[in-house]
Amino acid sequence: MANRSSLFNPRVDCVPLRRWQLIWLAAAVFVVSTGYGALMPLLPKWLGPLMPGASAAEIARHVGMLSGAYAAGILVGAPLWGMVSDRVGRGRILIMGMIGYVASLLLLLLPDLFGILGIYAMRGAAGFFVGAIVPLVPALVAEHTPQSQRARRFAWLSGMSLVGFLFGPGLIALAASIAWTFGQASPDPEALAQIVIGLSALLGALTMLGLAATLPPRNAIEAGPEDANGSLQALHALPLWGLSGTVIFVLSGFELGIVLQGQQHSALSSRDIAWMFAECSIAMLLVNGFLFFTSLLEKAPPHLLAATGLILAISGLVLLGQHQSQQWLYVGIALMAVGTGLVLPVVAFLAAGAAPRTLGMMMGGLAAAAGLGQTLGSSAGGWLFGAVGQHSFSWFAVPLGATLLLLMARPGWWPSTVSSPGVSSTTRPWRSSAE
Repeated sequence: MANRSSLFNPRVDCVPLRRWQLIWLAAAVFVVSTGYGALMPLLPKWLGPLMPGASAAEIARHVGMLSGAYAAGILVGAPLWGMVSDRVGRGRILIMGMIGYVASLLLLLLPDLFGILGIYAMRGAAGFFVGAIVPLVPALVAEHTPQSQRARRFAWLSGMSLVGFLFGPGLIALAASIAWTFGQASPDPEALAQIVIGLSALLGALTMLGLAATLPPRNAIEAGPEDANGSLQALHALPLWGLSGTVIFVLSGFELGIVLQGQQHSALSSRDIAWMFAECSIAMLLVNGFLFFTSLLEKAPPHLLAATGLILAISGLVLLGQHQSQQWLYVGIALMAVGTGLVLPVVAFLAAGAAPRTLGMMMGGLAAAAGLGQTLGSSAGGWLFGAVGQHSFSWFAVPLGATLLLLMARPGWWPSTVSSPGVSSTTRPWRSSAE
């Protein structure tokens, strides 16, 4: 039986990150999250002038497919960039990702030149290059962080991603202020989108320069005999990838369900829907803050934390599927957000325990699993809510329930954190089937 410890063997002689290096790495996560959160609300009205004669339904389909193109780019790019970074170093790949991300945004400033197909290509390219940023930032943090500080830093990275998404509307407000300064009291949607794209590219360029100036030197990574069998190591990573993909699949369908609640409940206004999204993001942010200040990830068995999060998320989905009152909807959303906000940092923290030689592959696979889950979840959610309406929330609890049963039935599949003699705190290798 192959030894599973080859995948989880964290480095303890790393060059630690300085404060400014950590800030710029977190800024990369913040910037790409902000750019996505700011542009998506503007797409429907921005596409209108570019597609004369298109109906609202056609534009809505294009918005959904553009989101899918972005997710597909991450799905393809993340594992590729991750594996390449294991061989040539993470810093240079991260810089390449930032350059490609900024370039893909700048080309969007010329939509008339490329047409709708060009916009699809640019969004797919943006996702492809973001696929280098999303996995390699946590990989660099894991590679250059002592185990005793890793949980707090991963909770902080996750929180920065959520803050970036929440800041997206703020970037739109800043774009409107810039347009007003130049004499456009009510900027048209196309001009507003162009300013948002330009600001997103500017933030990306500044972050790229900051990373280039502060990225840590590459650690020397010695390949062990186990590293030759990459496919076997990928097989051992499948439980974490599967857990991440399943949670993101359900989360994507859940978020789509919130959007569609306005069609199910006539009493819900657009403002109510916006408040529900804000509640979801704030609840997940509070969970990350709790993990940061308590270091709970280091103290509690990870599979029990993940099981607790799954139970909370399942409870929230059942409430959302069975209750009609607005108050119960808010309670269900809070439970779902807290549950998923607990599971995802646990997965990222466990993935950070991968051996340096396979860390890029692990994080790239994790990002790819999330991209696949997002794509399938949005598609399944659209079909399911069209078929059974609000009861779709309860149906989305089924994959989480199956994952929970598997998690509790086979705890040996999941890494756990324990203290070892001579090391302050290390990640325990994957248990073999003999345990």
